[in-house]
Amino acid sequence: MGLSSFFKNLFGKNQERSTQIENPDQHTGEKAYIEKTENLVEETLNKLKEVSEPILEDAAEFTNHAKDILSEYAEKTADSINDIVDAVKESIESDDKQPIVYDTVVDISEKPITETD
Repeated sequence: MGLSSFFKNLFGKNQERSTQIENPDQHTGEKAYIEKTENLVEETLNKLKEVSEPILEDAAEFTNHAKDILSEYAEKTADSINDIVDAVKESIESDDKQPIVYDTVVDISEKPITETD
């Protein structure tokens, strides 16, 4: 019984190997499929490059324009801040120093709020 299953397994494995050897077209088909896929990917990348070039150029142009505008506003902002700082310095250094007075006004006509309210 063990001997018969041994021969069945042995010959069964040989039959599988022979069918693998007899079917070389399978590997050729896989290679052709891989080549077609590689060509498709390459064509897609080339089309993507063609389409994206004008968009990237426009984006670079827009970025440069935005940079120019922002630098102009940054200069104006810096000038305004410098003017404010100078005005504060002048008001601090002026001879007309007046004491700062705080007035606190309390309305006693209303009842105060207590914990029971």
